Amino acid sequence: MTLMVHRLAAFVAIMCIATFFSATIFVELFGTGESIATLKSLIVWPGLFILVPSIALTGGSGFALAKARSGRLVQQKKKRMPFIGANGILVLIPCAVFLDRWASVGAFDTHFYVVQGIELLAGAINLTLMGVNMRDGFRLNGRLRRSA
Repeated sequence: MTLMVHRLAAFVAIMCIATFFSATIFVELFGTGESIATLKSLIVWPGLFILVPSIALTGGSGFALAKARSGRLVQQKKKRMPFIGANGILVLIPCAVFLDRWASVGAFDTHFYVVQGIELLAGAINLTLMGVNMRDGFRLNGRLRRSA
């Protein structure tokens, strides 16, 4: 059961971040101020209320699964998770809230785009780290061969 929860929560978390990331780029390139404001609002609600619990469930279930395991891959996954969580709590959530507030009043100024750049960078970092954790998880359960 823990493994199923872990897989589902990880999938939801990765899909949320990937969706937020790609939608942000798409709406910035092709959208209007109103569509940017709508997207930023949707990222905060319901987006963060889906993402935050899914990351917490992924981390908690991952630590529970790792109790019975040891080795280099398990240790590397354990080292990445605090950074993923801290990046989300300290960077991604505040950025999302500020961007939503500024977009809702049409404040698309330098501050908005600097914070959005920070948000995109932090999102890309989290996606990369989560992808590497997923790869290592596949290696741990035998779905992917370990490289020599």
